[in-house]
Amino acid sequence: MVTVVELLSLLLVSVLWGCTNPFLKRGTEGIEHVQHNNRVSQLLAEVKFLFLNLKYLVPFLLNQSGSLVYYYTLSTTELSLAVPVANSLTFLCTLFTGKLLGEEFGGKQAVAGMFLTMAGIALCVISSIDGKDAEKQNITQAAH
Repeated sequence: MVTVVELLSLLLVSVLWGCTNPFLKRGTEGIEHVQHNNRVSQLLAEVKFLFLNLKYLVPFLLNQSGSLVYYYTLSTTELSLAVPVANSLTFLCTLFTGKLLGEEFGGKQAVAGMFLTMAGIALCVISSIDGKDAEKQNITQAAH
């Protein structure tokens, strides 16, 4: 059965991933102006640009902490629940954060997609709860 802690962990992962995506995008602004002669020095210059840029580094570290929480959550949660819930909620958090930062939202189709996503998440959670209850009933009936 899915616990409240597992669901909250997946929500935390989604918020950490989704809310940092628009900030990561903004933190990379200006990287196209980094120019070097060969590929190795270009790569090193871009890495230096990103990791010395706090507008990129702070969201990056928060995003990576979300990955740590995700890997821990995967050890206790069913994959059939954890992966779709985390990824779809991440998408929603990215849309909401982007909208708050003034990015284009996508109109009616994006809203319809969000509702369909939420319906799908609800079905995943409900089926996970019902599936565990049915397994417990089958085990109890087999024991008698």
